[in-house]
Amino acid sequence: MKIKKPEFISAEKLHKGWMKDPRYRQAYEELEPEFQIARQIIEARVKRKISQEELAKRAGTGQAVISRLEGMNAKPSVSLLSRVAKALNTKITITVG
Repeated sequence: MKIKKPEFISAEKLHKGWMKDPRYRQAYEELEPEFQIARQIIEARVKRKISQEELAKRAGTGQAVISRLEGMNAKPSVSLLSRVAKALNTKITITVG
């Protein structure tokens, strides 16, 4: 008896298929701002080779706050985002619409 190997599907292919579901698409689009914030903070922090703890110290907050931002488990204030941007030596840009 021959054992069938499982078929692997890339995350990109899964996402593309799921985007056909209107409920998934709506939920994804509603979370897009959080995705962008998390992605940009992580990329800037990694580029500067600093830990979440070091970023938190520079921004005057706790490491758990940075973790929640990067994990999309927070609705940050503009004030917090400004402090994080300053700690990363970068600017914050907000675009509406």
